[in-house]
Amino acid sequence: MSSRDRVLGRIRRATAGYGDAPEPAVPRDYLRVHGARTPAESADLLAAHLAEYRARVHRTDGDGIAALLARLLAERGARTVLVPAGLPPHWLAAAEATRVEDRSGMNPYELDAVDSVVTGCALAVAETGTIVLDAGPGQGRRRVTLIPDHHVCVVRVPDQVVDSVPQALPLLDPARPLTWISGPSATSDIELDRVEGVHGPRTLEVVLLAGRAQ
Repeated sequence: MSSRDRVLGRIRRATAGYGDAPEPAVPRDYLRVHGARTPAESADLLAAHLAEYRARVHRTDGDGIAALLARLLAERGARTVLVPAGLPPHWLAAAEATRVEDRSGMNPYELDAVDSVVTGCALAVAETGTIVLDAGPGQGRRRVTLIPDHHVCVVRVPDQVVDSVPQALPLLDPARPLTWISGPSATSDIELDRVEGVHGPRTLEVVLLAGRAQ
């Protein structure tokens, strides 16, 4: 008898009879949200947590979105900006950077040559400072937010802000390619030296866009 057979035999003996027992109930009495907040307080909490993750947070409304995005791209020195299908055209109406349309045939080298990408999002979680993308309109495929070094993400406030992950999950389709972003890409080695930009954009800028759908 091999070692594998002995281990499997012990498992079978230890679990004998369990197959007929009813599955135990999973407790669901955890908190769905930690405290009550107004929509404005949720937006403030989201902004605070994003800043803790070293994301740069900006606020504007529908009248100021074009000017703000143009300024952020200019300050970055972006000559090109990737534009996912479905991004509202007026968002980049004032930007001088050359638009690069997201195409399915673009290879990683072409994406790496783009200076910046501007996207929307599916929703944002205030308690964790997390932005979720699901490849919906205005968001593009996952790789367009992983390869360019500068990502500007627009979050509509209050429509796309929820307080907690338990509130977020029922609003998301698990069959879609979900990308959860908490700040710019960062990693640390064994000595805790932080390195940014290894697994995604080095710079994440989040625009909190006030008002209903713009």
